[in-house]
Amino acid sequence: MTTQDAPQRVDFWFDPLCPWAWITSRWIHEVNDQRPIDVHWHVMSLAVLNEDKDIPDAYREMLTKAWGPVRVCIAAEQKYGPEVLGRLYTELGTRRHHDKAELDKDLFRAALTAAGLDPELAEAADSTDYDEALRASHKDGIDRVGEEVGTPVIEVEGSAFFGPVITPVPRGDQALKLFDGVVAAASVDGFFELKRTRTRDPIFD
Repeated sequence: MTTQDAPQRVDFWFDPLCPWAWITSRWIHEVNDQRPIDVHWHVMSLAVLNEDKDIPDAYREMLTKAWGPVRVCIAAEQKYGPEVLGRLYTELGTRRHHDKAELDKDLFRAALTAAGLDPELAEAADSTDYDEALRASHKDGIDRVGEEVGTPVIEVEGSAFFGPVITPVPRGDQALKLFDGVVAAASVDGFFELKRTRTRDPIFD
């Protein structure tokens, strides 16, 4: 394979709690099924992102559940390497967003087992031992796009952006069209924002 034919590198920062990031990640899988891209998965944290922000109490309470899954992901990454994050995220997200399971240790153990990983890593959910590495991974993603964003953060060959926020998952040619358009826009120096009001809730297919 020549350099010209080498797959585009795509770095994707996710928090398993976020339904919008989940849909965007399935879109990246759809692109990957049709085009040679090289996806690298990383962990970011909505809890870390919002810990010093003035947010509604209900949202802050919900974010207390966000620590467990990202700690489990970091624990798996430290034990097995970053290449396991993609399949672990798929197992976590399927159970959370499609099956509507609670983000608890039963879910973590089931996801770890399905991903071929040690189910005892579920115990990391309650441990602050992984928070330094979690914060470092989160900062790596956020430093590429700035603070006024959420999850996911994506970087394609040096051009980083938040989103796209989409639903349902674009399929076929639409998935590729969106990928090319988003990457093209993000690569323009001085391009910062394109947005419209969301008119539907996340659709999981």
